[in-house]
Amino acid sequence: MKIVNFSHPLTTEQLQQIAAITNQDVEEVIEVSSQIDPNNSLSPQIEEMLESTGFSISDWQTLALIINLPALNFSSAVMLAHLHGRMGYFPSVLRLRPVSDVVPSRFEVAEIINLQGIREAARKLR
Repeated sequence: MKIVNFSHPLTTEQLQQIAAITNQDVEEVIEVSSQIDPNNSLSPQIEEMLESTGFSISDWQTLALIINLPALNFSSAVMLAHLHGRMGYFPSVLRLRPVSDVVPSRFEVAEIINLQGIREAARKLR
């Protein structure tokens, strides 16, 4: 499995947590800067971020991927639209949470969210 990381770097401990949750080895972490220029249109900037991964259209549709979304909510929303278009489904995404009562501050893996599963469950509510 590969992780495409559009946020803060992941620690060795976090990668071990991801492997334990998924029962899969993390083969590679692809780091992509998610800095945007607020004076320019967002969608082309997100498209450029996704292109910088070097993935082909086939890769987006077939690789086992977990996405660590950008922290900026607008970037994440636009990125999910682009990813769904490329992949044909919503990806699984990483959610981190702060570890309580530790100094210095640390983050741990809270869950890996299956967005496609959430979408399918929500469709039953129509």
